[in-house]
Amino acid sequence: MIMDLLSDMHELSGRGGLVLAIECLKGSSKADEWNGNMLQTGDIVEELKIGNLLSIRSPFKNGKSGVQKLLHTSFKKKETSIQVRVRRGHEFVELQACIVPNEASGRKHYMLRAIDDPNYAVGFVDRTEGDCLALQSSRGSRVVGALSRAQLQDGYVPYSWERKIQLLTVPKSSCFLSLLLLPKASDRNSSRYNDLEDTLARANAWLNAAQGSGVPIVFMNIQTESLLTKISGETASATVNAGSFSDLSNLANVSLYGFEDYHGVDIGVVRAVRLWYAPIGGEFLLEINLKEGDSKLGFAISRTEEGFMFISSVIDDDNNDLASTRSGLRDLYREAERASKLLVISRVSNQKILPWMVSSTGAIRCYDTVSLSQKLSLHRHALRPISIHVFMWDFTLTSQNGDSGRFTANKPPATEPIPEVQFPLRPSNESQVMPLPLLLPPEDQLAQPPSESPVLEDGSEHIADRDTAGEQSFRFHKFSNTNNWV
Repeated sequence: MIMDLLSDMHELSGRGGLVLAIECLKGSSKADEWNGNMLQTGDIVEELKIGNLLSIRSPFKNGKSGVQKLLHTSFKKKETSIQVRVRRGHEFVELQACIVPNEASGRKHYMLRAIDDPNYAVGFVDRTEGDCLALQSSRGSRVVGALSRAQLQDGYVPYSWERKIQLLTVPKSSCFLSLLLLPKASDRNSSRYNDLEDTLARANAWLNAAQGSGVPIVFMNIQTESLLTKISGETASATVNAGSFSDLSNLANVSLYGFEDYHGVDIGVVRAVRLWYAPIGGEFLLEINLKEGDSKLGFAISRTEEGFMFISSVIDDDNNDLASTRSGLRDLYREAERASKLLVISRVSNQKILPWMVSSTGAIRCYDTVSLSQKLSLHRHALRPISIHVFMWDFTLTSQNGDSGRFTANKPPATEPIPEVQFPLRPSNESQVMPLPLLLPPEDQLAQPPSESPVLEDGSEHIADRDTAGEQSFRFHKFSNTNNWV
């Protein structure tokens, strides 16, 4: 009887004693640690095989601390291959892993990382056998708990920006085109500004007018853009105060509101409007190669009222004597005429020459045709090739000519179509919002796009002062021709 009692006490003490158990530190990439084929928290370690020589079975001397010393010695000897055999209920599971430092636990602490899944890592812990059996039986509830605690991880990864931007159509230059419109000042002192709706309306009018004049662009998006400025005096008193949440309802349609910073300085927030647009058929690169004896390039440049540079005239040359003919510019110009579109220049030597801002006075900031003609003429004198990008109105023309830098036109149709003002077709995506087209009077529908220096009846040019967004103003002198020939 006494012997049976001692035997039962020995058995209970064995079950209640400490054993070496598995602690899952990092889950696998597919959470395979819960499918039974990999080690799980609560598994009881039965055997460790390090390398091809050392094999240790339970019970392990000094438990976790003894095993950590063993792992440290093996790691220093570069014996990092290890096989772990554990017991789970009446089943046995094995894991092939390697010994790696566990930096989260401090020096001389190691963990095991699975060979077939480096994300999965386990460590060792001292537990009673009863606790291990309880953990093994609570797998279902622990899976649910792990699911509730699981969080998506984020971080920074390196990216080869320099190489990627070189792969753009125009290296180191985006294809995103936009116009920034500042709110229009409603008084001479620029202390009051028109509301946001007025700025949106002017953006809509600019886009419609550009499309109506033959610029092949399509609306992409529109957004408000906040610009900080220092205000004082009459401007500060005329702005809406944004000092509290109750004032936010008054900011819905204002173009300028103010607040006071910690130092008592009045700060103004200008709500500008940025209009995003894109060429209907993308941008096409034209390479104009020059040679000795070229006395002129053979084309003229003008500018629309909306600030777009375009090829306004090309000399007819059937002998390929002019650079414009050799490059295919003449053929491309004829294609634009047949489509009733302007041949808009978007870049010169990869530099954008598009209008980019409208000032608070309503002036459009854009490039000067005279300076552009001078630059192109300098290319001709220096015999340096000219690369220009133009807006296309048809993707098929762009794809047919590829990236050769020279345009080759298809055979023209038998009859010339009647020129008419065309608006870009609505995109296939019906959710794309398009502005309303500009309705022109019938007598103006066939009118030519306005040039920047119209000629009066007496043969002289009408010279208008042009206000610009910057400190300088374009003031054009009289030229012998309306167009700037190069």
